Amino acid sequence: MNAIAKAIDALNEAFGRLIAPLIAVITLIVIYDIAMRFFIGRPSDWAFDTTKMLFGVHFMLMAAYGLRHHAHVEVDVLKRLLSRRKQAALEILGYLIFFVPFIWMLLTLGWDFFLRSFSRGETTYGMVAIPVYPVKAVIVIAAFLILLQAVAIVIRAIQQLREEEPA
Repeated sequence: MNAIAKAIDALNEAFGRLIAPLIAVITLIVIYDIAMRFFIGRPSDWAFDTTKMLFGVHFMLMAAYGLRHHAHVEVDVLKRLLSRRKQAALEILGYLIFFVPFIWMLLTLGWDFFLRSFSRGETTYGMVAIPVYPVKAVIVIAAFLILLQAVAIVIRAIQQLREEEPA
């Protein structure tokens, strides 16, 4: 089971490192658009929609990486008072009762959202019609990666329970 958790961690680590530089691309597009406004007096037709969609992609695809590195907000004031065994049990229950159903809903509804967009050939409404369905597909990919990372966290919590079994 530890090998599965390590493989999931490695996948999300690699994916996060691959996607992280996208913020630099977004920044360059914004700078380009600002320069166009300043020098020509007219923004580009595509920059706003592109940066909005790329930022959404960046945000969603970095979520599993953030979960892997415990970068999300946790309310652990009371959790710290518990033993490691009880912390592990609480983590398992929390993920199974709250987190996994929410992510499952995100996966299933996100898939429907993507399919509807893809079947209609949905595009942005700006001067340049940019396809929207690839960005909506990212919802499904991100939910899958987050679900995988949740599995890795639950595996580690189960191992923590097994290591500290009372005699």
